[in-house]
Amino acid sequence: MEAKAYLNNIRIAPRKVQIVLDLIRGKDLKRAQAILKYTTKAAAEPLLKLVNSAAANAENNFGMNTDNLYVSECFVCQGPTLKRIRPRAQGRAYRINKKTSHVTVVLSEREA
Repeated sequence: MEAKAYLNNIRIAPRKVQIVLDLIRGKDLKRAQAILKYTTKAAAEPLLKLVNSAAANAENNFGMNTDNLYVSECFVCQGPTLKRIRPRAQGRAYRINKKTSHVTVVLSEREA
């Protein structure tokens, strides 16, 4: 059995989210929460909320024991890009692409 949680349209580039997800992939739930709590990256705070949401889904919807949970799968996909304009010299304009991310976290129970 596995419990999933999704976070769509987060305003952080997928490359930056991927760095934090690599830290918690395959870790126990308590260890993953501790890593996210003390990581200084901007993506760590929304990912901590996402992992907590997946843990609540596992406990309340599927009746899983939170002591045996681990992060079995976590990945990020690119969301829609917000296109913005930056004024430049002599009436020109440069485009700034503000990327967004879709994050998925899957928690599974370890076989004891």
